[in-house]
Amino acid sequence: MNIQAEKLEIIKIILETNDPGLLNSIKKLFKKEPQSDFWDTLSSDQKEEIQQGINEIDRGETVDYDDFIKKHR
Repeated sequence: MNIQAEKLEIIKIILETNDPGLLNSIKKLFKKEPQSDFWDTLSSDQKEEIQQGINEIDRGETVDYDDFIKKHR
């Protein structure tokens, strides 16, 4: 089924329903809500630790995954 046929089928279902809960749920799906950046939800300590990790990567202070796993088996 092509996209236009899918849209028409959805419109038909919406027009035939009398369920306000279903209509409200559909409306919420399409409502554009501003996306919050996860960074804004982190504490300053968490941000600092992430930045420290990025700095270590930039300086080449990394360990190969396989080598790390070998040491801890």
